[in-house]
Amino acid sequence: MKIRSWVILVAAVNCFACTLLSTPGSQNNRTATDQRNVSIMTFNVENLFDTTHDANKDDYTFLPKTSKDDDEHRARCNAIKVRSWREQCLNWDWSETALEYKLSSIAEVIELVNGGRGPDIIAFQEVENAAVLERLSREFLPQAGYLPPILVEGNDVRGIDVAFLSRLPVIGTPKLHPIDFLDISERRKADTRGILQADFELPDGQLLSGFSVHFPAPFHPYRLRIDAYNSLNALLKELPQDRLAFAAGDFNTPSLEDKEHSLLDRFAAPKWLIAHQNGCAGCKGTSYYPPTDDWSFLDMILLRRSTNQSSRWTLLNSSTRLINQHPQQRTADGYPLRFSVSPLSGVSDHWPLLIELGRGPTVGL
Repeated sequence: MKIRSWVILVAAVNCFACTLLSTPGSQNNRTATDQRNVSIMTFNVENLFDTTHDANKDDYTFLPKTSKDDDEHRARCNAIKVRSWREQCLNWDWSETALEYKLSSIAEVIELVNGGRGPDIIAFQEVENAAVLERLSREFLPQAGYLPPILVEGNDVRGIDVAFLSRLPVIGTPKLHPIDFLDISERRKADTRGILQADFELPDGQLLSGFSVHFPAPFHPYRLRIDAYNSLNALLKELPQDRLAFAAGDFNTPSLEDKEHSLLDRFAAPKWLIAHQNGCAGCKGTSYYPPTDDWSFLDMILLRRSTNQSSRWTLLNSSTRLINQHPQQRTADGYPLRFSVSPLSGVSDHWPLLIELGRGPTVGL
């Protein structure tokens, strides 16, 4: 699929970088109507893959059934230890019909925000490539007015990446920063994602640096998530002191792990305001694990703490909320309904989280 000309594919070591270039708008042309609230959402869309195989990526589960009827594919699937994943690899028909259902379901959730237009910025996790995200935007969210997707291809062995969709212009070239893991095998490193940075221009001309993250999964040692928090904080330190910034995504920090190791208190709270801890009344979490009866905010939005009192952009009180009102997002028991091909149902095993920045009663950063 052809991506618009200002999404540029750049060859790099072990990856292809799809980057977005833009130039600032003229502040002289701004009007009072430009000074509006800005909404930011994080959304782990659970395996948003296209229907074709990408070279050197383990995306074989997400292929049409017609591509799976051979001994090589069956042998590859039968080597998968987790039974449910093995069955999906063998039997799921990731057809054009399934993909369209997936894209339509994601779009309908996004349309629950801002009168159908969706948030101003969405940080995504588990997206295979820029093309499938461009398709979501162009075919299923045409009214949203999103600019071309921001996605830099990483080295995750499955091919899942972090990304952004935004109506706000991006200044400069987005970057995918590797996480500085202190002690990790190459095998484990292949199951991780970098931190995607993009700098957005707010309606009043200020810059807002955004980081889309997808930290190592909970089955990895918690020390890897400490390394990820430290890498994120090192990137924050490199920004100008007066730069507004947020980090959004799947931090993969279960509530039980956080209680045991105080990860948020030690590695997030000193530098960042944790949005769901300053709002989201009655919210239990964005993800649920029945074996441990554990609701967790695996998905979070963090806002840089700042002493810059001249900036008017702050977290609006009571703006933090879960976007989980679509019927296909919930099981009968009220838990996130993960996506399934057989039968076609669900959206994602994560619920999106939304915040708004702007004027009014605010939580200081």
